[in-house]
Amino acid sequence: MEPESRLDRGRRALAEIDGNAGTAVIAALADIAPDFATYVFEFPFGDIYSRPGLGLREREIATIAALAALGNAAPQLEVHIEAGLNVGLTRTEIVEVLMQMAVYAGFPAALNGLFAAKAVFARRAARGEA
Repeated sequence: MEPESRLDRGRRALAEIDGNAGTAVIAALADIAPDFATYVFEFPFGDIYSRPGLGLREREIATIAALAALGNAAPQLEVHIEAGLNVGLTRTEIVEVLMQMAVYAGFPAALNGLFAAKAVFARRAARGEA
């Protein structure tokens, strides 16, 4: 049996973590930068997310915190809030992570993150998801 390629490992990880949201991001790149879509599969998901040492919950906590702290990545933050819920984070845990950002990234970053979470939670509620 051949070892799993970075690309295949990344596709599998992205599907597990982000579900349809991740697939939509990749599909949106197909007509403008298909090579970049491959890089997204291979590096972040095939190499980093697939490493031992942290579970997916912990990786999503770190990702949500980092994206919120950046303050300029709302679409990606929403994708990773969805991903956090997909891998077992609770709404309360996500809200607490975002509130923590007020201390280290400032109130505007925390507010933007909380509003991103509110949007994700509303969309999930509209779909009948917790």
